[in-house]
Amino acid sequence: MKGIYKFIAIVSAAVILDQVTKGVLLYLVTGGVPLFGPAWSVVPQPWMIARVTDFFNIVFTWNPGTSFSLFRAMGEAAPFIIIIATGAIIGFIGYYAMRRAAANERTALALILGGALGNLIDRIRFGAVVDFLDFHLALLHWPAFNVADVCICLGVGLYILNWFIARRRCAGK
Repeated sequence: MKGIYKFIAIVSAAVILDQVTKGVLLYLVTGGVPLFGPAWSVVPQPWMIARVTDFFNIVFTWNPGTSFSLFRAMGEAAPFIIIIATGAIIGFIGYYAMRRAAANERTALALILGGALGNLIDRIRFGAVVDFLDFHLALLHWPAFNVADVCICLGVGLYILNWFIARRRCAGK
């Protein structure tokens, strides 16, 4: 039972941190945080917020696609398809984490689930995800991302690390 509370705490922390950072950015750009509506009616174009270092900026962009702006060209049906697919993935991860996952996998799955929920909230509210972390080398920019994306990547990395560790233990027996 203790593991469930930890799992819920990690998921909640990821969602809250993601939504608070996006809310602050929306407030800075729009002067208020819109509750719902098409993304482009709120802020129609990317904004440069701050140059932090020679390789990192805080920007404001809408991502109607998935990770790293994939599937942007799917047209008007893209948000609905992505919302349905994300909901199915969230349901599967939640079921797996609660019923089948080993205790050492749950932290990774909680990070993935929290990140997916954070981005799903944006998709439902705006039809797109707020991205704002921009790393670059001269004019070569990595696609902008957000805290939810960081949680998903950390969760996937931790899950793979757990898999390798478990595999080495089995091979050593």
